[in-house]
Amino acid sequence: MKTIVATLCFLLIVLSNGFGQKDSTAQKQNGSLLKKSIVPLSLMASGILLTDSGFEKSFNKTTRNWVGNDFDVPVDDYTRYAPIFLMYTADIAGVEAKNHWFDQTKNLAVSMVLTDLLTKFMKNNIYKVRPNGFNANSFPSGHTSIAFSTGSVLYEEFKDTSPILAYSGFGLATTTGAFRLTNNKHWVSDILVGSGIGIMMTKLVYHFDYLFKWNPFLKSNNITLIPRYSDKTVGIYFSKIF
Repeated sequence: MKTIVATLCFLLIVLSNGFGQKDSTAQKQNGSLLKKSIVPLSLMASGILLTDSGFEKSFNKTTRNWVGNDFDVPVDDYTRYAPIFLMYTADIAGVEAKNHWFDQTKNLAVSMVLTDLLTKFMKNNIYKVRPNGFNANSFPSGHTSIAFSTGSVLYEEFKDTSPILAYSGFGLATTTGAFRLTNNKHWVSDILVGSGIGIMMTKLVYHFDYLFKWNPFLKSNNITLIPRYSDKTVGIYFSKIF
């Protein structure tokens, strides 16, 4: 398992360095992708080092003793999507964002899809039993990777205009990871690698978003987009005034 994840991290470093050097224009505008990758790659590397370690097992045992063996609060099913709600609410409230709502939605969708695909690929190819013994798809945490993906999109959109709003996404993502631990669904290494994946995929999408800037609604002011959550399903209400 460690070999597979270590290889993945190595490829990400190589790609980051290569892309950063090839496109000088994008590099001047967005900065080096390798530099942007330091935090997510560090999180992933930390998770790899802690996997199946004595510290990880001890940390899980201590956490369960602290909250109680019967503790199971499914708030993490909702907090992973909360940054999406905050982003669109801020748009409706008129808070200035980096991108138009269509570009926000596009970047959000691509980030979540890439994050989900990579997370599921790793889950299906890495055998690691959950701390509650439910199955062997513990590594990495899907809830956490999605939470940090949505949180990263919120950060990218409002970091220059509303820092508190921007960083709140990471707060919600951290809360999601914390509840995955206290609910005994994941080990700490699952959380660290999941958070790294979510941040990394979003960084990639925003670094290369200049390659797919198509937006048919850029000049449309009579369109409304409102997020929707019902029965564990996330959706979007779309309306246009004629």
